[in-house]
Amino acid sequence: MAKTLTRLTEPLVRDNGALRPATWDEALDRAAAGISAAVAAKGPNALGIFSCSKASNEVNFVAQKFARVAVGTHNIDSCNRT
Repeated sequence: MAKTLTRLTEPLVRDNGALRPATWDEALDRAAAGISAAVAAKGPNALGIFSCSKASNEVNFVAQKFARVAVGTHNIDSCNRT
């Protein structure tokens, strides 16, 4: 019997190991806090960004700007060279 997959319609956050629905503000705040905590603990080069070659040039530009300006790392890559 085939399993039916459904698309997520709201963000989920993990509390005590279980996922629960959250608001976009809460989910984005948690993501930002996680990035900030990793940078504070290990430095900006502990993070890397991977962008998609199928995305537009503008999206790839924003990804590299985020990595370099917001995070402070030059660790950004994509599969553009293949």
